Amino acid sequence: MRVVPPITFDLASWAENLRRYLGKALNQLDAKDATASAAEDGVLLWDRINGYPVVSKNGVWRQVVLANGVAHLEITSDVTAASANTAYPLTFTIMAGSVGVTLGTPASRIVFTEGGAYTLSFTAQTHSSSGSTVNFWFWPKLNGVDIVDSAMRNTLHQNNATMIISRTQIFNVNAGDYLEAYWATDRTQGSLQHNAANAFAPATPAATLAISRVNA
Repeated sequence: MRVVPPITFDLASWAENLRRYLGKALNQLDAKDATASAAEDGVLLWDRINGYPVVSKNGVWRQVVLANGVAHLEITSDVTAASANTAYPLTFTIMAGSVGVTLGTPASRIVFTEGGAYTLSFTAQTHSSSGSTVNFWFWPKLNGVDIVDSAMRNTLHQNNATMIISRTQIFNVNAGDYLEAYWATDRTQGSLQHNAANAFAPATPAATLAISRVNA
């Protein structure tokens, strides 16, 4: 906690010290210490232990979410299944400008630096090279465990058919948790397709994942 310079007999020196103090204090948040009370709503402090600002609300200190935990991931090549009816994890590439999200080991693991609630928007471009019906499934795993009631399914019915499948969900994670996107198909002729750019349109990724932290 900052302390105002005590008044002295040398008023000119005291005034200069006060000016410097105010110049610094007005540009910084007070640090949250053991005596800080959240009894009054709207008090903004800096939590030095955790490295983020907090604000008092309903008697508790709530984290102010900073611009950390934003990511865009893509798969820019075709993804095929070696076997039918087999679950495979998707391995993304993190694009420039992403913060607070990394790839773990194996690289299919998407690791969250900070805990909180995150919005994840997933897309995949499914493709069939079969004249028969081809089914696809997609679902997330958190720390290696399937998330209940989270799967998506779509079906293609003709050769060379393509369809985009997408979903947006909110996930609550702890710092260090990892998430993986899995997929499966009941025919090996089903794949996730990437298309190169042409004369009038940019490339289409096989899959994308957008991540944004919305709450601490």
